[in-house]
Amino acid sequence: MPWYIWLLMVFVLGSIVAGLILLRTSKSLPLTDEQLKKVRERKVEMETQDAKDSRDR
Repeated sequence: MPWYIWLLMVFVLGSIVAGLILLRTSKSLPLTDEQLKKVRERKVEMETQDAKDSRDR
């Protein structure tokens, strides 16, 4: 194989490994109490909507 194919393969594999490492080491965003409250309210609304949609089928 030509040298540039090897270089491309190393770059692609390096990008994949770097992405996996970043995903593994990432931490959740710190949210304020108000933001957490909004997230929980939206979650309840979505679950209610999903339950309603599943009953309508």
